[in-house]
This record gives sequence, structure tokens and C-alpha cells, in this order.
Amino acid sequence: MAQHRSVGALATPAPARTRTSLRGSRGAAWPIVTPLGLALVVIVVLAVGIGPVPLAPGTVLAVVAERLGGPAAGVDPTQAAIVWEVRLPRALLGVVVGAGLAGSGAVLQGLVRNILADPYILGISGGASTGAAAAILFGLGAGMGALALPVSAFLGAMVACLAVALIARVGGRVTSLRLLLSGVAVGYALSAATSFLVFLSDSAEGSRSVMFWLLGSLSQATWGPGLVAVWVVVPLGLAALAVAGPRLDALAMGDETAQGLGVAPAATRMTLMALVSLLVGAVVAVSGAIGFVGLVVPHLARRLVGARHSRAIPTAALLGAVFVVLADIVARVLLPPRELPIGILTAMVGAPFLLVLVRRMHARHG
Repeated sequence: MAQHRSVGALATPAPARTRTSLRGSRGAAWPIVTPLGLALVVIVVLAVGIGPVPLAPGTVLAVVAERLGGPAAGVDPTQAAIVWEVRLPRALLGVVVGAGLAGSGAVLQGLVRNILADPYILGISGGASTGAAAAILFGLGAGMGALALPVSAFLGAMVACLAVALIARVGGRVTSLRLLLSGVAVGYALSAATSFLVFLSDSAEGSRSVMFWLLGSLSQATWGPGLVAVWVVVPLGLAALAVAGPRLDALAMGDETAQGLGVAPAATRMTLMALVSLLVGAVVAVSGAIGFVGLVVPHLARRLVGARHSRAIPTAALLGAVFVVLADIVARVLLPPRELPIGILTAMVGAPFLLVLVRRMHARHG
């Protein structure tokens, strides 16, 4: 009844009330985004310096400045190689992976109107994992060389997105509940498919590679086409999602309200799902399946800047970048000389957070 009242009253005084509810704001995002951006730069410099061979921040900055055309740094060639060839690509990959996962999570939580949603709930990451497993174990797309894994993962993500859309589309309409349930079903099916591929493989080394990759890692970062591609796709995709923030705000208030505001719910959902698939496919292709970033970080972003997506998405992206870079530092130094898969650390943080969310939802509805 309340929904019918709000839609029917949009033509007169109610738009002011609707716009106020859509705002969901705690103020401008810039006072939060600017310090977060500066903190991210500092954390990246520190991350490059941390490792078996510790390097001072001044050394890191001198090497980067020299490689970008600045004056000669006078740094030991071995240290310069560690900075430029090993640690800096890894830190930059962590930035873009965290930003992509957190931004996608913020969008999905608004898209399906469920605070427990993240890039995995719609099966997109599961599709990327299945495609990557096929490339690792059976040489799918071997003719593409170094691009075989990223392309296979991206195609898997797009196939999963299409499957979810087709299953959720009943009677020409796609609703939030159908998307949620379809995503869970497709995700489980793709997880089983990935396990089946591992079972079929005769390569013990390939199976270990798949299992490590499924837990997530930034250890394969290089200055190759994968890093360049993800640094193009993710910023552009996040910018497009932030621009679509007002439409996402309308969807988060319900389909009838969105229609009253001139937003086509089904078409908007499919467009946003395609963008999220592109982001998640690109990220999973280069880092593996890093879970819980898209679940935890958007909640923190909304606490800082409110629920308005044009503000929450960039804030979540910066927080996600900081979170993943910090998690990668811990993964590298916690159990030397072995490296802990980063997905284990994010799950250790995310699982208790998920329990808190479930408890709050139960208390609210109980």
C-alpha cells in the first residue's frame, strides 16, 4: 500500500520526499574519498617496501620516479628489479582487484536489495572460475598464449551471467528475488562443474594450481597484458556504474517506485549485471576467486557516505583497494617463506562479518 501511495504521488508534492529518501546521504563523499586516496598511495608504497628484502619508502619512490623518466635513482640494480618487476605490479594488481570486487558488491547489494549480496551470489565468479579451470587443466584457448586464462575466465563469467538472466526472466520480467535465487543455483552448479574438471584431470600439478588459484592470489602479477587490461576495464566499469547510481537508487526502493521515476527495472538490471560481469570476470581472471571483499567493504562505505550509490561506489572501490593490498601484505609475511592464499585471509575477516549481518537481519525481522 505504501508503495502505491509513493508512486501515485510522484506528480505532486511527493517527489521531494522521494528525492530525500533516495539521497540517503551523510554528506559529500569528497571529505572521505580524498583521505582514502592519499592513504591508498601510502599503503601501496609501504607494500612495495615490505618483504624478505625490506626497502625504505624513499628507495621505492626513487625507483618509480627513475622508471617513469625522472633522474637516476642510484639504487642497487637488484633492489630496483625487486621494486619494479616484482612488488609494484603486485601492489597495483591488488588495488584494481579490491576496487573492482568492492564496487561490484556495492552495486549487487542495491541491485537485488539484499545486504548479503556480493559478486559470488549471482554465480559470476563461479563462471569465471570454471572457465579458468578449463584453461589451466585442459588447455582451453591455448592458441591465445598468455591471454588464454583471462579470456577463458571472462567468457565463463559472461556465460554465467547469461544463464542467471535466462533463468530469472519469467513472463518477460526479471525481479530481484529471481536474480538472487537464480544466482545461488547457478553458482552451486558451476562450483560442481569446477570440481568435476579437477576430478577429470590427470595432472596433479594442474589440480594444485587450480586449487591455489581458486583461493585467490596476486603472486602472478607482471607488467603483462593482463594487468593492463584489468586497469582499463575496472576504472571504466566503475565510472559507468557510479554514473548509473541514481537508477540504482531507484531500483533499491522497489520496482514500482523505479517505474514511477522513469526507470525500466528489467532493462536496468540486465545492463548493470552485464557491467558487473565484465568487472568480476576481468578481476577473477588475473587474481583468482577472492571472496568476501564485495560483501564486507560496501557496508563500511555506506556507513561513511550513506546509501546513495554515486557516492558509495567510489568510496567502496577505494576501501576495497586498501583492504586487498593490506591483506596481501599479511599473506606474504605471515608464514614465510610460504605464501598464504589471500582468499583465506579475506574469508577469515568476512565470515564473522557475515554472521553479524545475519544476526542483525534475524533480530530486525524477529
